Amino acid sequence: MKKKLIQVFKKPLKISLRLFGVFAILFVLLSFTDLPYYAYHSLGLTKIHNTENIKHIVVLGGDGMPSPSGLIRSYFGIKAAKENPEAKIYIALPRNEDGSLRQLEMLAKEFTDKGIDRSKIIFEAEGHNTYSQAVNIENLIRSKNERMLVVTAPEHMYRAVGCFKKVGFKEINSLPTFEIPSDEETLEKKDKKGKKESENLSLRYNMWSYMIYEIKVLREYCAISYYWLKGWI
Repeated sequence: MKKKLIQVFKKPLKISLRLFGVFAILFVLLSFTDLPYYAYHSLGLTKIHNTENIKHIVVLGGDGMPSPSGLIRSYFGIKAAKENPEAKIYIALPRNEDGSLRQLEMLAKEFTDKGIDRSKIIFEAEGHNTYSQAVNIENLIRSKNERMLVVTAPEHMYRAVGCFKKVGFKEINSLPTFEIPSDEETLEKKDKKGKKESENLSLRYNMWSYMIYEIKVLREYCAISYYWLKGWI
């Protein structure tokens, strides 16, 4: 019986291992090209990036507070709010497990500490995914023709804008929270003669960064496919 089971699973296991090997090789090889960066960058929808004359700023809270994603989104959201002092600011983040709004209040405090009027900040705490957040925010805004700015992670922007378009908003702009890359000068070293020479960025920085981009892009493509099947984008 044991031998029969081994024979049954032997071939599928070999095929799975080979496919995994091919995938791993492609994954590494792609990290030496610019394709992961371009795929990641395209999800940010930078072509519709415009922060002028915005009436509504939507900050999708990411992992909440305190977290790197929450802090960087608040940073970009504050910048947009200062450029558009009359705009309403919608912070979308689910309530805590105990039902409190503590994380939303922490995000709002980042804004108020930087001089943003608290009365302009509106919480959306009931949505548990991007589509439900878009639906709930749509219920808070009277006109769907007023200019909106969505602040979220670059890889999440395509799906987020797709959800807001699906619920009927017409004028949607993007503000993807791209991180500022390391200054090239910090990656320089001095040779024995005191002359500066640049490190190999492809090996020292780009390779590992591009692998992270690949993971983010693949994960987001799966999410986009799911949202498309559900009819949410």
